[in-house]
Amino acid sequence: MKRKTGQDRSITQTWRPQTQAVRGGTARSEYGETSEALFLTSGYCYDKAGDAAARFAGEQDGMTYSRLQNPTVQMLEERIALLEGAEACRTMATGMAAMTAVLLCQLQTGDHLVGGRAAFGSCRWLTDTLLPKFGIQTTIVDARDPQAFLDAVKPNTKVFFFETPANPTMDVVDLKAVCDIARERGITTVVDNAFATPALQRPMEFGADVTAYSATKMMDGQGRVLAGAVCGSEDFITNTLLPFTRNTGPTLSPFNAWVVLKGLETLDLRIHRQSENALKVGAFLEGRVPRVLHPGLASHPQHNLAMSQMDACGPIFAFEVEGREQAHGLLDALELVDISNNIGDSRSLMTHPASTTHSGVAEDKRIEMGVTEGLLRLNVGLEDVADVIDDLDRALAKVGL
Repeated sequence: MKRKTGQDRSITQTWRPQTQAVRGGTARSEYGETSEALFLTSGYCYDKAGDAAARFAGEQDGMTYSRLQNPTVQMLEERIALLEGAEACRTMATGMAAMTAVLLCQLQTGDHLVGGRAAFGSCRWLTDTLLPKFGIQTTIVDARDPQAFLDAVKPNTKVFFFETPANPTMDVVDLKAVCDIARERGITTVVDNAFATPALQRPMEFGADVTAYSATKMMDGQGRVLAGAVCGSEDFITNTLLPFTRNTGPTLSPFNAWVVLKGLETLDLRIHRQSENALKVGAFLEGRVPRVLHPGLASHPQHNLAMSQMDACGPIFAFEVEGREQAHGLLDALELVDISNNIGDSRSLMTHPASTTHSGVAEDKRIEMGVTEGLLRLNVGLEDVADVIDDLDRALAKVGL
């Protein structure tokens, strides 16, 4: 591969996803390094004062400040855009920085948003608490029902915002149906695709306008760094999102960008193996616990829909036991699986959402979302799946299951 091949869309768009994940976006320096270079610099120098003026005026290509551009970060943005099938991508310091920016950059006082009720706790805080503070109306609906989106539309509706699969209840949204409703009415659809990543699901292929990510999760996938990303059209990223991020500064560090670049090289391998492992663990739990919420299992009410828009269902799913006491007892009895509120890691992790990730959500809203006191979310890792099942088997027995 030549020095600039990885930045040439006329070439990289012809590559298959696994090749894009390893080589897409790469721009080698004059030294010809094989691995992406790590540029730890806050600013850039110019040969002439006129060059600085031209760059700030947008008349000359080049870097000005690492809050705006960095060679390592740009390589990651191009790679994610390629994998997503998007024209452009902008990365950010965390997943929640990405979610906040993608909403605030396009909404203002008097606008209306329709959001899915099943969502990460901090995303519900955005829709339920933050946006209304700025005079932005929000309506929360059961995103499993496309008609609910249609019924919630108002003349001032500007955005549909939802996750699929949703965290932690694994609700699945009919991407094409909801995106069709939005497109017919000039509404922007923003999809949080963190549970799937573009390796398993590409919402833009079903009509989504924008996808947003916590790249902390499967993209890094090894519990090392925080990162976020937003993908969309060149117009949206440049003219709507970039002015917001330029002036508010939710900037991704070059080091974190470099780590995620390396994580993407193994994303396809990791997420498919972890999906296989999670399916085996889910099948083991069926009949052993009161309820398993895994879209990859035929027992899931939206199994067929999930399989029609996803390549596999990922490493994360949820199941229910009898209340908080039994849930905490099960967690305490684990020997191999870690108690952790993170997801997407190569290690198996489990958490009790009602007392961790969704503890900041009011109890009545948690119940409405399906986050019960007995719900446990499990991220199945890359360990030998038999060891994970053995650990769960021991822990379940200790709490009488």
